[in-house]
Amino acid sequence: MNNQIVLRLIFFVGIFTLMVIWERMSPRRSMTTSKKVRWISNLGITFLNPLVVHLLFPILAVDMALKAQEGGWGLLNNVVLPFWLKVVIGIIVLDLVIYLQHVLFHAIPILWRLHRMHHADLDFDLTTGLRFHPIEMVLSMVIKLSVVAALGPHALAVVTFEIILNGMAMFNHGNIRIPLNFDRQLRYFMVTPDMHRVHHSVIIRETNSNYGFNLPWWDRLFGTYCAQPAKGHEGMTIGLSQFRESKKLTLPWLMVLPFIGDPGKQPINLH
Repeated sequence: MNNQIVLRLIFFVGIFTLMVIWERMSPRRSMTTSKKVRWISNLGITFLNPLVVHLLFPILAVDMALKAQEGGWGLLNNVVLPFWLKVVIGIIVLDLVIYLQHVLFHAIPILWRLHRMHHADLDFDLTTGLRFHPIEMVLSMVIKLSVVAALGPHALAVVTFEIILNGMAMFNHGNIRIPLNFDRQLRYFMVTPDMHRVHHSVIIRETNSNYGFNLPWWDRLFGTYCAQPAKGHEGMTIGLSQFRESKKLTLPWLMVLPFIGDPGKQPINLH
């Protein structure tokens, strides 16, 4: 696991490059705002977040998995199962936790204030999937470390999951066109861009659907699945109704966005 940072960086650069080419060759929607301004802000946050996390946390999720394995902590370190099955269970459970965490960040107003920076993007492309407030990333790391300590997944499962999560975040936020019949079949196995784009609709009932990042099963299982946006993918409006000014796309505005304005409605207080 000594080379896990290099491995993750290689996958990040490779998937990012592939998605840039795909978006250029076969876009799903026309952009409505300045791509240059959005990308400077979104990629600025992308490079800022790892610095903040590494500064605040002495160990990361993979290190926690190794410590749990050495100390015999966690459920999976105390049951007898084939190695491959432990890896698969670790990846699936971590994905379920990300789904539940995502729901919580919509349901609890103070957490929604942080998460809405991700939703305030007025367009939807691969950089949207990298755009999260640093405080949200810190809270997410606290949750991840706690789950890894309690579950005891193998370090390989943690590295694999984090590579998949990072790659899928870029893929399912991609402004890419996938044939509808193929997309319909593909979303039985993974979250597709058309599936996740619904979650970025300005319509609240659509924002509160399709929370999954990797596996699409959780939305179907927990009743949060929405097949298509009411106005279609070309006609839907991306973002949040209370943040429609282009100046709020700049990095300084994004940093203060959690602390200004009406938090809006979440599932927990929608009815």
